[in-house]
Amino acid sequence: MLNYIALAIPAFLLLIGVEVLIARFEKKDYYRFNDAINDMSCGIAQQVIAIFTRTAILATYVGIYQNFKLAEISSSSIIAWTALLFGVDFFYYWFHRASHRMNAPWAAHIVHHQSEDFNLAVALRQSAFQSWFSWIFYLPLALVGFPPAMFLTMAAFDTLYQFWIHTQAIKTLGPLELVMNTPSHHRVHHGRNPRYLDKNYAGIFIIWDRMFGTFVPETEPVVYGVTEPLNSWNPFWANFSYWIKLKNLAAQFPRFLDKIKLFFMPPEWRPAGVAPLPPHPEVSVETYVKYETQIPAGLSLYVFVQFLPATFATFWVLMKENAWPMSMLAVLAAMILFTIFTLGGMLDKKGWAFWLELLRLGIMLLAAILIFPQKELAGLFALFLLGSSWWLWKYKNLFAVNEQLASQSLIP
Repeated sequence: MLNYIALAIPAFLLLIGVEVLIARFEKKDYYRFNDAINDMSCGIAQQVIAIFTRTAILATYVGIYQNFKLAEISSSSIIAWTALLFGVDFFYYWFHRASHRMNAPWAAHIVHHQSEDFNLAVALRQSAFQSWFSWIFYLPLALVGFPPAMFLTMAAFDTLYQFWIHTQAIKTLGPLELVMNTPSHHRVHHGRNPRYLDKNYAGIFIIWDRMFGTFVPETEPVVYGVTEPLNSWNPFWANFSYWIKLKNLAAQFPRFLDKIKLFFMPPEWRPAGVAPLPPHPEVSVETYVKYETQIPAGLSLYVFVQFLPATFATFWVLMKENAWPMSMLAVLAAMILFTIFTLGGMLDKKGWAFWLELLRLGIMLLAAILIFPQKELAGLFALFLLGSSWWLWKYKNLFAVNEQLASQSLIP
């Protein structure tokens, strides 16, 4: 089965580049380097981890289809494909709505909303754990009798459609706004403005929000992000921060049932006897201050140069996941995750990130010497790593001179 999302990666990167050029031409601040790297790092983590989980997640769908399907549906039927399009999008709406209104799935989905920018790179900012919750919502399609290959293809299309609606470069699209999910509708969904919270859950068709009372038009400038900002460029912290918050919050509840209930209730829920959360304050684009770290241009260049091979390696691993042994995939996945972890820490100017990055370069140098079959290629890669180490060392003082930074833990 083709991985349509992986095949689309080159097109995603090309379109992101086009949007960056448009933003520069129009003098718009759609992109920040550190935020875009963090967005794509989260996407890399999601795709790499999915290599080892997608088969298990799909197993229930396959089991229901093989043993309990109500009808035989042909993949050559246009009517069947049309019905599946609306079916997948309908159940996506309900999963998406649940993922905002229940703490456990929200702990996964929140990753997609943490960016305080809104651009095509944000579309790639996906949670490593969201699919662990979403699969259950699509099981009725297996029961009806839609073959797994058909379902996977249409689910990929539903996801691919949503890439282009993550942009500020397109304002409104006239009559299409009545039926289709558009950039304007989706900007609302990513807003932390109180009137925009938990609205416009649609994937492809905005009709679901209009039918079920969750539609709000874009009427005021959007302040992007979540009500409690992540304040980090670390993709691992992005995926685990809300889970840690839930654990700490549950520890404050005296009743065991409330500790369990917390994971199934809306984010604002608090049990009796615990102070309720205050209403979310109004925000405006004029006064809101985004999380930012200032690092030298040379260090940004270093991060970019190191991030490119991680991106290419991710694409290559995804293309070879059905051909290579699982042990090889696991080693390469670990190195990719190691890379985006340390680069995120460097963008946060964490003291530990400098030393972990040197360790990463050393491990890769050793691998180049011992593993690479082609000596010429190994030599070129070794030169790249040695040059990277020299370049990184020039910024040692940025990380080490501040003892407080140097002593910080691996998470904010």
